[in-house]
Formats: sequence, C-alpha cells, structure tokens
Amino acid sequence: MSSFEIRPEQMVDRTAVRAVVEAAFGEQGLVVADMVDALNAAQRAELSLVAEVDGAVVGHVQLNHSWVDARERLVDVLVLSPLSVAPDRQRGGVGTALVAAALQAAETAGSPAVFLEGSPAYYGARGFNRASELGFVRPSVRIPVAAFQVALLSAHEPWMTGQLVYCDPFWAADCVGLRDPDLAELEARFA
Repeated sequence: MSSFEIRPEQMVDRTAVRAVVEAAFGEQGLVVADMVDALNAAQRAELSLVAEVDGAVVGHVQLNHSWVDARERLVDVLVLSPLSVAPDRQRGGVGTALVAAALQAAETAGSPAVFLEGSPAYYGARGFNRASELGFVRPSVRIPVAAFQVALLSAHEPWMTGQLVYCDPFWAADCVGLRDPDLAELEARFA
C-alpha cells in the first residue's frame, strides 16, 4: 500500500470526504455524511483531518464540540465522530494514524477529554477507556456501556465528570447510539 499523509481538511476536500464517509459506513453512510454536513454548518466541528494518498482523500476524522455536565459547571469537551476510512484502505493503519492525530490535536487545543462511541477492542488499543469506569454517564441508553469511551487528556481534572451532552446535530441526525435490532444484537454480544 502507498504511504499516506495526514493533514487538515480543506473546503475543496468536502466532496471527497463525503464520499469516504458514505463508503465507510455502508447502509448508514448517507445519514452519517449528512450529520457531518450538519456539524459543519452548525460550526460544531473543532477540527477535521484527512488522510491522503497521491492526492486522493482515503480517510477522515472529525472532532466536534460537546459538553460534560459536571457538578461544578459545563465542561467543553470533544467528540471524535466520525472516523471513516475508504473500504479499500482499511486495515492499513490509516484509521490508527487519524485517531492519533486527532488526539494530539485535541491535546494541543487544551481539551480535557475526547469521547466516542465505538468498538472497545479497536479504540481501547488507541488510548480510549470505558467512560463509565471513569465517572462519566452516557448521553443515551442506546449507547452500549462498553462502546461509550473516553481518552482523558492532560487538561482533565478529577471534578470534570458527569453526563456527556452531545451537540444538537448528533440528535437531529439520530446518530446517537443504536436502535433495535442492531442495539439488541450488540447488547447480547457484550452481555
């Protein structure tokens, strides 16, 4: 496989990013791509990165503003969503590099934490932990406990725990957690 470069997304990349997101998410691709557009339109995106090979976008990751409803006050945090890699480039390190670059960017920006919904096996190996074990509450019961994950960064303080509150575009797109039958299937697998 050709080597790839990770760089900030530019406006000219939007069509290519949308195509990668749609392909990476299969049946849900249009919904997730529409959510990315809504996050951008609502100015909730803090940072979007792309992976590029020979001038072609093959991967994308986005960090979006949300909050933790801590006892002391709301805490600005970031949500890593979505992570997308073109199907023919998956399992080649592109996703791992995008996650690492996103976490470094979040650290540089001073965010105390990065949250996501995803595979504990995949993201656990890339710096994420089960959020509920660290004092965080899922924003929806439709997110399996094992899939609700967080990477704590150096700006995190012990009091910064509570419920994660997603910004509006996640809810408007119905992209929070899963719905049955997918939810029931995943819960049975983790039971």
